[in-house]
Amino acid sequence: MASEEDDDPIIQEIDVYLAKSLADKLYLFQYPVRPSSMTYDDVTHLSAKIKPKQQKVELEMAINTLSPNYCRSKGEQIALNVDGTTSEDSNTYSVKMMDKQTFTSIQSTTNTSRYAAAVFRKGELHITPLQGILQMRPSFSYLDKADGKHREREAANEGGDSSQDEVEEDVKAVTVRFSRPESDQARQRRIQSYDFLQKKQAEEPWVYLHYHGLNDGCSDHERQYLYCQAMGGSENTELVKTPKEYLAMLMPPITEEKIVRPVGPSNVLSMAQLRTLPLGDQVKTLLKNVKVIPFANLMGLLTPGTDSTAVLRCIQQVALLVQGNWVVKSDVLYPKNSCSPHSGVPAEVLCRGRDFVMWRFTQERSVMRKEITAIIKLLPEDVKDFLEHMAVPRINRGWEFLLPSDSDFIKKHPDVAQRQHMLWIGIQSKLEKVFNFSKEDLVSKKDPQTAMHVSGEQRLKAAHERARQNQPSLQKDLSARRQGKGGAGPSGGAAVRVKEEPVSDGEDEPMDTSSSALPNGLVNGYPSAATSAALNPHNGHGGTPTPSPSPELRDFVWNMFRKQHVLTLSEVKRLFNLHLASLPPGDGLFRSISDRLLQDTILMSHCKQILVPFPAQSTAAADEQKVFAVWETGETFDKHRQVLYEIFMKNYRVRRNVIQTRLTQEMGDQVTKDDVDRLLKECCVSFGGMWYLKGTLQS
Repeated sequence: MASEEDDDPIIQEIDVYLAKSLADKLYLFQYPVRPSSMTYDDVTHLSAKIKPKQQKVELEMAINTLSPNYCRSKGEQIALNVDGTTSEDSNTYSVKMMDKQTFTSIQSTTNTSRYAAAVFRKGELHITPLQGILQMRPSFSYLDKADGKHREREAANEGGDSSQDEVEEDVKAVTVRFSRPESDQARQRRIQSYDFLQKKQAEEPWVYLHYHGLNDGCSDHERQYLYCQAMGGSENTELVKTPKEYLAMLMPPITEEKIVRPVGPSNVLSMAQLRTLPLGDQVKTLLKNVKVIPFANLMGLLTPGTDSTAVLRCIQQVALLVQGNWVVKSDVLYPKNSCSPHSGVPAEVLCRGRDFVMWRFTQERSVMRKEITAIIKLLPEDVKDFLEHMAVPRINRGWEFLLPSDSDFIKKHPDVAQRQHMLWIGIQSKLEKVFNFSKEDLVSKKDPQTAMHVSGEQRLKAAHERARQNQPSLQKDLSARRQGKGGAGPSGGAAVRVKEEPVSDGEDEPMDTSSSALPNGLVNGYPSAATSAALNPHNGHGGTPTPSPSPELRDFVWNMFRKQHVLTLSEVKRLFNLHLASLPPGDGLFRSISDRLLQDTILMSHCKQILVPFPAQSTAAADEQKVFAVWETGETFDKHRQVLYEIFMKNYRVRRNVIQTRLTQEMGDQVTKDDVDRLLKECCVSFGGMWYLKGTLQS
């Protein structure tokens, strides 16, 4: 031990003093974007301010505009972008040149208890604890201001050309809602949110400071406070410790950290917490969360080894059996003294309505929301909540039950299934009295709308069967035609009679209007005049004739263009497919409509194709470049639209003043601003001060 001390002798002892005069005011500034050899000591500081609670500092420093390294034109351009051409007191740069820059601080560390500033003088070391360590970095907030000015100018320019901004907005009804009382968890999450913290930081006022240079007399005076003012030992008790206390400071005892559980929603329960509850509460909590669950899945969520018989007793108290699956009871979800969040309807009425929805699912896989709403007389929002608990929406099939039927459970537990069946019979009788309906009424109302799903192979067989049955009559008809024609040729003026097929009712084979290798005449068993012309181009027709559109198709296209005025073929097909999806299942009225037939129907509906000259670099698809517009509606305003369409046949995009000038030339001075506004609103869209026909503007 003595030899070790001799090898490492004490060379010098230094007294250490703790200075406290600037303990709560001393900050260390770091400039990480600038080398230490290039300080800001000689740079003019224009202003300084601080937010003490946040330890946020801003410094404004002058820029030497006379330096050979300063680009004068760039500085003037930045000032112009930020402040514009006006001269105001609020301008960032008063001399029309970027002559200053701002430095903003960020905290290097939040815990400064291990850091201090020290000065050494006459063999004494004086230490002052740091209040904060801040990194000063250049602020580019002036670029945000320049961007804001640019957006304002763009909005002003676009607003001058847009007629839609000039139209007075319609008065809309405002729904008044009252906020619920805020829970403790919600309040804690709100306080910890980013928006709340930003708002709190913005509320703290700036404290403006006076900057004193390095060699200023005031700075020399303040530097004296870095030395301990009281040199007596009683004033430096923090540094006078016994060996035991000093060892405890070097190696503090280990303390168990308190585990802080994250704050979660009040309705969320972990599986570990769930399994600490009684079995009945476990089942009830799970059913309230999942709403619908098979019995096998429920057993998998409970503690392994749980008695299934006990679970069955518990689940029958909080759920009902629907298609072999368990659905939580309505009175569990809507307890007494509660009400609907949408309509304020009391819980008793909600329970009756939801029980009706559950009973309907015991009778069939899918239900229609409109039918249910018409019977239970509740708001659509409430009915949608009921359905979302136990069903999913399907296209053209309404709402389908969420889970497949669990026949295994019914076979394994027939006594439970029978008991639930009797319970549903009692619920049905109560619902019939409350809602004044009978099960037979629902069945008779549903039967006419029931659609059979027939596969393509079955349809093909049915078509062949009808062709065989009609073969004799078709042959007889063909012979009669040949005898009646005699020697009449193509130019003999003989009228061609086209057989009119009845409209398909969903079971007959629909006429295929898509492009096919075989004309309809050959499919029916004989070559008609139309098919002969199609097969022989020398008869005056070079291709397969397109069948005439049905009145229903023409009405749909006409109503669509009367409403939209201008549509691309792509948009027409999209709207047509949406219309098909809204039709009831099995409806074959618009089945197998080809693009060619759709375009012919558009042209037959007083519409014309507008040949818009798309730019060469346009990414629009072929269907998006086919633009159709209604040409004649019988209104006097048709002439205005036709003039507009002629403009867009020569220009892909135009300005409003061009349209207004052309209308004045064609129509005279009677063209008003309201006419131009209506025309642009019906047929065009605006972007960047330019106007485009609807559908031609590429996103």
